Amino acid sequence: RHERLQALAERLAGLGAEPLVLAADLADEAAAQRVVKEAEAHFGRLDILVNNAGVMYLEPVAEADLGRWRHMLELNVLGLIASTQAALAGMRARRDGHIVNIASTAGRVANPNAAAYSATKFGVVAFSEALRREVYKDNIRVSVIEPGVVETELRDHIGHAATKDALNAWAGGMRQLQSQDVAEAIAFCVSRPPHVNVNEVLMRPTDQER
Repeated sequence: RHERLQALAERLAGLGAEPLVLAADLADEAAAQRVVKEAEAHFGRLDILVNNAGVMYLEPVAEADLGRWRHMLELNVLGLIASTQAALAGMRARRDGHIVNIASTAGRVANPNAAAYSATKFGVVAFSEALRREVYKDNIRVSVIEPGVVETELRDHIGHAATKDALNAWAGGMRQLQSQDVAEAIAFCVSRPPHVNVNEVLMRPTDQER
C-alpha cells in the first residue's frame, strides 16, 4: 500500500534517513525479487532482509476456501523464499548479510482452524533452518522470529466469521504484543557481533498460554 509506505518514508526522512519506497504484491514471486534487486541497486548493497509480509486465513479444513489458502501459501512461503533467493547473490559476494524471517507460534503449535496457516509458518521455520545450514559458511546469518498474539491488523484477514470472532475474543483478554516488541527483537538479532547468530526467537504475551 503505497500511501502507507510513503507516510512512513516521510517520518523516516524527518529523522535523517534516506528511505526508498517500493510497493509490490509480495505474493508475486517476480515482484518479490524485483523489490530486493531495486533496493540493492539503489543503495549499492543489501545488508539485512526482513521477510515480514503475510496473511492469516483461519477456517476449518472442511469449509476452507482453497483460493484463500493458495494465496496464503504463495505469500507466506513462496514470496519469502523468492525475496531471500534474490538477496543471496549479493550477500554471498560480500560474505556478509542477515536474513530475518517472521514466523509465528503457529509454526510451533498447530491449532484447530489454523491448519494451513500453521503449515505456512512451520514451513518458514523449516526453510530458515535449512537456509542457515546452506549459507553459514558464506558468513550469512539467518534468524526466525516466532511471535504469539500481536495487536496488528492480521486478524482482519480472517474470512470465517465464527473463527474470527473467537480469536478476537481470546486475544482481547490478554495484554497483546505490540509491533514495536517484534521490531525490537529483530533489532536485537541483527545487532549482535558478527560471530553471533541468534537462530530463533520465540516470544509470547505474558498472558498467552499456548
